[in-house]
Amino acid sequence: MMRTFRYGTSESQVGDLYLPALDMRAVVCLLHGGFWRMPYGREEMAAIAADLASRGFAVWNIEYRRVGSPGGGWPATLEDIAAAIDHLAALAAGAAGLDLRRVAVVGHSAGGHLALCAAAPRAQADARFAPRKVFPSAVAGLAAVVDLHATFTLNSGNNAVSALLGGSPSQHPIPYAQASPLGLVPLHVRQLILHGTEDEALPVEHSRAYVKAARDAGDSVDYVELPGMGHLEYLDPASEAHDALCKWLDIVLATQDA
Repeated sequence: MMRTFRYGTSESQVGDLYLPALDMRAVVCLLHGGFWRMPYGREEMAAIAADLASRGFAVWNIEYRRVGSPGGGWPATLEDIAAAIDHLAALAAGAAGLDLRRVAVVGHSAGGHLALCAAAPRAQADARFAPRKVFPSAVAGLAAVVDLHATFTLNSGNNAVSALLGGSPSQHPIPYAQASPLGLVPLHVRQLILHGTEDEALPVEHSRAYVKAARDAGDSVDYVELPGMGHLEYLDPASEAHDALCKWLDIVLATQDA
């Protein structure tokens, strides 16, 4: 069963909630990629959402304001993710049967960047980018943007980072510092980083550097490099990448004692 709920007044502030036939379901929040731009939307993650629901997870497939939509870009895009995750508290109160002790945030590409930022401790960066009611216990970045400075330098996504933050690191050093996962570690939450060795959109070296920094800072990070894989296989429920994600979710969202 899937229903769409609104977590804000903007047209883009909606999410699709998938509910399997179970009680007290662990929740997976999905964040799509597309370099934070229109017209890319949550439909990219629909097949993944349906598959995860078939495995017994409740899935919250989140839409958010993007560059090119009213209000999209810095800082609203990041604020939307926190608001959407917090809206799970209202959904749970409405008898949705959600176990908010077991929430993972999973993002692909730019969505991976947003997932990692949302998992950062509220004492770090800007508190408005962290949920205040629902606290994820795990976060996964699938071919994620983990270093905004490096992604800007590479001009990945046709100047996508500049479009999100309104310019270069020298022009806007504070947003770059507040919104780059590499600068936010330690996150103090369990993480999974997946990256393909043949990713032409975002080099695997970025994830290698992030994982080292996160581990050096004391974070628990599971890292899986996928030989021969590119940037979009994560959207296919039959892919090796999705299988790796599901195995990890089964572990980190295992039933907890009350």
